Amino acid sequence: MPRTVTVGVDGSPESLAAALWAAREAERRGLPLRLVHAWDWQPYAQPVPDGAAHRHWGEHVLREAAEQLRESHPDLRITWEHVAQPPVTALLSASAEADPLVLGSRGLSGVVGFLVGSVGLALAARTRRPVVLVRSDARAEGERQLDADGRPSTQTPYRDVVLGLDHKRPDDAVVAFAFEAAASRAARLRVVHGWSLPPYFAYGLPADPALNDELARQETNAVEEALAPWREKFPGVEVVEQTAVGNAGAHLVDAAADASLVVVGRRIRQSPLGARIGPVTHAVLHHATAPVAVVPHD
Repeated sequence: MPRTVTVGVDGSPESLAAALWAAREAERRGLPLRLVHAWDWQPYAQPVPDGAAHRHWGEHVLREAAEQLRESHPDLRITWEHVAQPPVTALLSASAEADPLVLGSRGLSGVVGFLVGSVGLALAARTRRPVVLVRSDARAEGERQLDADGRPSTQTPYRDVVLGLDHKRPDDAVVAFAFEAAASRAARLRVVHGWSLPPYFAYGLPADPALNDELARQETNAVEEALAPWREKFPGVEVVEQTAVGNAGAHLVDAAADASLVVVGRRIRQSPLGARIGPVTHAVLHHATAPVAVVPHD
């Protein structure tokens, strides 16, 4: 089955930002770009003209997006599809060939983060393919380091790719996605792992600095061991490890402030209330300022 970078478009500024990010990713991967519009995607960025059929409106959205993308990416192969289904249904189907599926998210602020919305959350929780959520203010120069004068540039090296790693359950799909993303950007990979100290206060015991140091060494060694085979597989990728006490989600959100991409995993499982994305991934999706890739795994 042919792979494509697939992006959902609805005529909104956030979907255009996602489409531009997807076009850059398609070029990095050497893949075609596929635009998908669902008939009843709401809300539209502009009101549908009176008497205009949804199909005509969708074709206008797709054609306009494709024209804008061709201006900045003239050599990229672009296809589009207008699907007469609800957005979650249409994009779940489209995600089967997506590598990855890209969606836009409305930016709120650097503190609050961004609004993922019901469609984005549903897809991040249910698809079996990687999903990338892109903020509406994402720009090509925002993925790269500042130039020598401290100004944004599209010619400087990429910012770090950040990977959230659970060394107790490292999954090949998540780690591979992060290493491949770093390799395609010639970027450094920053691996973030959060861990917890023993609950001294819960038992009324004094803190033990020597034990804390030993636990920190154990955590660092475990992260290094989990990454060792991937360092051998990707010798050209510089890897730095960040192990720190505290909530992993908070550490990843902090790391996202200077990242080109944040990569997190989502275990494929069903709860009585339906699919879930987990607290760390949920925090990153809602508060990270960089694009976030959610990679499902068993």
